[in-house]
Amino acid sequence: MSQEKTVAITGGSSGLGKALALRFARAGWKVAIADINQERGEETLAQLKALAPDTFYQHCDVRDASEVMQWRDAILARWQRIDVVVNNAGVATFGNIDQCSLEDWDWVIDINLMGVVRGCKYFSEVFKQQGFGHIVNVASMAGLVHSPGMSSYNATKAGVVALSETLRGELKPYGIDVTLVCPGFFQTNLAESTRSPDADAKALVAKMLARSAINADDIANMIFLAIEERKYLVLPHRDYRKIWYLKRFLPFLYTRLMGKIGSKMAHSRKTRKPLSSEGSAA
Repeated sequence: MSQEKTVAITGGSSGLGKALALRFARAGWKVAIADINQERGEETLAQLKALAPDTFYQHCDVRDASEVMQWRDAILARWQRIDVVVNNAGVATFGNIDQCSLEDWDWVIDINLMGVVRGCKYFSEVFKQQGFGHIVNVASMAGLVHSPGMSSYNATKAGVVALSETLRGELKPYGIDVTLVCPGFFQTNLAESTRSPDADAKALVAKMLARSAINADDIANMIFLAIEERKYLVLPHRDYRKIWYLKRFLPFLYTRLMGKIGSKMAHSRKTRKPLSSEGSAA
């Protein structure tokens, strides 16, 4: 069995997934990326091969259990081991509970939550057989801090937080580590996937993403170091951490803040003015 470390990354052709793939490749790891965007997957593969020649890309829709298993099995056939899986693939939804369609709820749950569940289920089977492995679940601050107008997105990310906390204890006896990553908004292509009844939602999400003081490369490096240190929780954004601390230690102030954001959103819709992103959490 090869002793070179290997990592598998969903949503690996763009954004944080691509930044992670490049970070691991620079460190000498063998990298397997999965994505539904064939063109981007092949472009990213070409960049990765310049750093790690044995890298490979496979089309994989995390909504399809058979595709997740086929990708996992292809990695094993190629390298005979998997050290880390990063469940990174995700999409965005935005809108009030009475406005968002149930179809969009099903869509975001299937990708953001069940996609992570499938990755955890099928890769943990291999990790148990190996006696080692590391699961990295990319959630969001939306899993910890629940801003108004993001009910379906918040619910999926909160589910990933709960799943990760559960698996941390469940898998530890088998030598399997878990890392939970909860970034706020940062520059990525998440806005492209956004579904919302609000016609201005994509522009709003893109604006929030662009305002971040840290980028995908910064977060990828934090995740890489967290894996080396076997660290559980990664909270990259200082400003969003403050809101989470407010929720934990001064919940009445947090509730007041969320109420103000909700009122501001309601007012902006009535007056048809663009909504400010101040106080929102990704």
